[in-house]
Amino acid sequence: MTIHSEDLYQQVILEHNKRPRNFIKLDPCTHEAEGYNPLCGDHLKVYLRVNAQGVIDEISFTGDGCAISKASGSMMTAALKGKTVDEAKVLFEEFRKLVTKESDAGEHLGKLMVFSGIWKYPSRVKCAILAWHTMKGALDRKATVSSE
Repeated sequence: MTIHSEDLYQQVILEHNKRPRNFIKLDPCTHEAEGYNPLCGDHLKVYLRVNAQGVIDEISFTGDGCAISKASGSMMTAALKGKTVDEAKVLFEEFRKLVTKESDAGEHLGKLMVFSGIWKYPSRVKCAILAWHTMKGALDRKATVSSE
């Protein structure tokens, strides 16, 4: 039996939506931001605990959203834990380029490559990237972020 990339995408999205990783308010945290997608109503908060060396010791998220936004947030938190702030910003940029089809490459994305076909569904790109924009907003000390 062959598993096609779209089947894998659907399985991963459903799994992370049902059982999102790091889906809890992180308290205390050093950085946090609230993200909102007015187009579909997705609303997330991202929390980070960054140590003095600039390493993300803990990252989590909470909120309400579609399966894609929740799965993306779940996978993002798993991918960024233990990374430096600079590495997180590189991953943000690679993921943004992947989901907007600016690039097919995702040198550091690993499992996140499952989102590589989302650009075919423009209305879903904002769902996939909301948690990422919110994370970057938190690192940049912005309290709120919008996908619009």
